[in-house]
Amino acid sequence: METNGSNSNSQENQPLDASNIASRGKLNEKEVFVNNAEIAWHEKRREWIGNQSQKSRRAPKEPIMSWTTTYEDLLLSTEPFQEPIPLAEMVDFLVDIWQEEGLYD
Repeated sequence: METNGSNSNSQENQPLDASNIASRGKLNEKEVFVNNAEIAWHEKRREWIGNQSQKSRRAPKEPIMSWTTTYEDLLLSTEPFQEPIPLAEMVDFLVDIWQEEGLYD
């Protein structure tokens, strides 16, 4: 295949002036931007979280910490919890304590 250096369709070698910028703008209007990074991010996220449609919707579990647990109970105990406490539950617990003590508005 022969290439001709003076290809009229090639705009790469032409100097930029107002007419070239305008003609390139018309070409770019038809091009569709594809965000490959976003596509890759969504694919990786799907790998991390799995297919949510296949997971059963479980009823919320009972809290691990008793409603009567105090901040002092947690600080004075040297024994580990019987099972891991979900982050959301611990945050709710701490916010309640801090609100009672006036530390959190």
